[in-house]
Amino acid sequence: MKRILFTGMALCMLWGSTVAQDIRKLWTLEECIRYAIDNNILLKQQELDEESKKIEMNTYKNQWLPNLNISGSQNFGFGRSTSRDGVIVDRNSAGTSLNINANMPIFEGFRIPNNIAASKLNLKAATEALNKAKEDLSVGVASYYLQVLYYKEVCNIAELQVNLTKEQVTLTEALVEAGKVPMSQLYDIKAQLATDEVTLTEAGNNVNLALLDLMQLLELERLGTDFDIIQPETGDALTDNMGSVLPPDYIYDNAVTFKPIIKEQEYLLERQRKLYRVALADYYPQLNLSAGYTNSYYNYFGSDDVVNIPFNDQFKQNAQRGIGLSLSIPIFNRFAIRNNVRQAKVGIINRELMMENSKKTLYKEIQQAYFNATAEQQKYMASEKSVAASAEALMYAEERYAAGKSTVFEYNESKTKYAQSLSQQAQAKYNFIFRTKILDFYNGIPITL
Repeated sequence: MKRILFTGMALCMLWGSTVAQDIRKLWTLEECIRYAIDNNILLKQQELDEESKKIEMNTYKNQWLPNLNISGSQNFGFGRSTSRDGVIVDRNSAGTSLNINANMPIFEGFRIPNNIAASKLNLKAATEALNKAKEDLSVGVASYYLQVLYYKEVCNIAELQVNLTKEQVTLTEALVEAGKVPMSQLYDIKAQLATDEVTLTEAGNNVNLALLDLMQLLELERLGTDFDIIQPETGDALTDNMGSVLPPDYIYDNAVTFKPIIKEQEYLLERQRKLYRVALADYYPQLNLSAGYTNSYYNYFGSDDVVNIPFNDQFKQNAQRGIGLSLSIPIFNRFAIRNNVRQAKVGIINRELMMENSKKTLYKEIQQAYFNATAEQQKYMASEKSVAASAEALMYAEERYAAGKSTVFEYNESKTKYAQSLSQQAQAKYNFIFRTKILDFYNGIPITL
């Protein structure tokens, strides 16, 4: 029994001890959020997606540049072959050719500038998607952090229950010796002490599990017992956080102007409009500029009556240079262009609906967060009254028990109700704090404790 008590009390008291602070780093909520954002694997994947969009934008920007290609060939002919003059002759030959070609777009129906604009908007949308993922991760970290604080408070309540029961064990021993209560009372109160010690041990385990959940979210599983968090002063939870409980319409009017989920949809809608312009470009004529350079060298062998022209002379004589414009006018493409334009229009309508749905979803989330906060506020206020009433009841039960006018079971019932009211108050407090932080999050205020 002593071992159980020691284990439970150690789990609850270790976090606040000076020794513990010397051997472990205590993390604040802000540090947890920053670390999660810097090290989360899913966020790193989204960062790579953002980098991919940057590369895509660079590709579209470079479409204005000319293409430049060099090609060459080496051919051998045996027996009858074609001479430099185009005459079929009976001799072996070798031919080398070099080609340099370049072309660049002059006008493509505004396709390139619209593709560039669409890629820029796609990059901005990817950035906002990354920001949204960071916000979601921050909320998740805050939720797990407050869960740890709640279980620590429950652990403290369990420790209080053990101490209260231990006092009653001492008192009962004195009452038994004085002959005021039977020995069975002592056995009952010691049994209750054992139960309270088990509850304390379970509470300590719950703290460790909550810390483990937070560690796993932060990708810190290897730290083990070296990981712990700072328990901030919460003060008066109602007074300190009531300023965050603002009307949903007020918060929404502010949130809709900057929240990443809305900005992302705005950029994607504008991108789809640019893609519509890209589809229209196929209706326009296409004008391209091209230039080329060609040279060749011929060599005949296996015949004594042929004199080969030197390489330098052939290189000067065989050179060909050219420059030209090509114009392509679309006439009929089996309605492919028309259908592409129609498809782009459908994409715009779909994006507009997604934008509207995102705004409605945001408003619903803010409404839900507001009503959750007000509900937890009422629970917290009610829990304060419950704690005060149960504390008075416990005090009265202790007096009656000390006077030998009540049983262990009556005392334990009052003590259990007091513990339950404290636990409910702690849960309501941290739920209320979390809900107000969610409202701050929608209002653009960083999540802090």
